[in-house]
Amino acid sequence: MLLVATLTGCFKGSPQETDETTMDHALFDSLLRRNVQHGLVNYEGFKQDHELLALYLSILSQNPPASSWSNDEKLAYWINAYNAFTIALVIQHLPLESIKDITTVDIPFVHTPWQIDFIEIGETTYNLDDIEHGIIRKEFDEPRIHFALVCASRSCPLLRREAYTGEKLEQQLTEQAKLFLSDHDRNVIKKDTIKISKIFQWYRDDFTTNTTLIEFLNQYSQVKIDTNATIEYLEYDWRLNTAE
Repeated sequence: MLLVATLTGCFKGSPQETDETTMDHALFDSLLRRNVQHGLVNYEGFKQDHELLALYLSILSQNPPASSWSNDEKLAYWINAYNAFTIALVIQHLPLESIKDITTVDIPFVHTPWQIDFIEIGETTYNLDDIEHGIIRKEFDEPRIHFALVCASRSCPLLRREAYTGEKLEQQLTEQAKLFLSDHDRNVIKKDTIKISKIFQWYRDDFTTNTTLIEFLNQYSQVKIDTNATIEYLEYDWRLNTAE
């Protein structure tokens, strides 16, 4: 409890303060470093650290992005919020084989875990879909977010073992894109044939706004793909991305 109190003093701010300063994600960074190994998540570890995670979520809730923040600072905030609240949702319902096992039968018009309204930020209540589709994809022209947002499943990108920050965001997103495309569990890329994640099928428009899909992939792939390469999409593994 002393540690929690100390961290509260170090990290906690008010919405008014964020007009002058940006969000400090150091607490989430420390939690990720302690509970993520090789991109997989020790949810039991996060459950043991639930007070610190709750503190970070409280900090997020009290400090929504301010107009004075840069776009990178705002985007880093929302990526971290999505990932942190996803972890919180999972540990609340452990044990689980899949995040999709979180049932919503008692909530009218809610059919998936991503539609549960449980996220309080500022004076607004969100669900995970609101953050991904209503904020991040709507307000930021950045397809690489699909390599940073982690929906707690095996076929998702590996969870980065550090928090995203505005200062490092460009480097972090580029590294995530290269890591995702070089990961043979999620994408198998050859010169004339590619078997890629369904993320590229579901969000194809995000990747092809100003280019073709293969041209986008070639920016980050170790193997240069022919423009007429055959494209297949891999089945998505919804099992929990837990460290075993």
